[in-house]
Amino acid sequence: MLVLYRFSVTERETEDFARDAEAALAALASCDGYVRGRLGRAVDEDETWLLLTEWIGVGAYRRALSNYQVKMSTPLLSRAQPEASGFEVLAECAPGGEPTGSGSDRSDDPEAARREAAR
Repeated sequence: MLVLYRFSVTERETEDFARDAEAALAALASCDGYVRGRLGRAVDEDETWLLLTEWIGVGAYRRALSNYQVKMSTPLLSRAQPEASGFEVLAECAPGGEPTGSGSDRSDDPEAARREAAR
């Protein structure tokens, strides 16, 4: 599972934002199921940043959000752009290789899956 948060950061906020984002990345990295993470800044738009993490699955990521250190980073995460942030991996390709599809774990009835998860 990939989680991508995009942020809009003014030039005067850059230093504080980078420090807070690195702390959030470290907190997330301490959680079970974390695979890797990166902090990046757009090449052509100085104010656009992203925090990208990879997880073994959606459950691991959701459990990580309950972690105390991650909750302490929530003010930063709440600054993310209001858009979809969690993505399932549907295909991968190693350098020089061929894409390998992995299929979807999504339910044919997302509403039923949400109701079941809420129980």
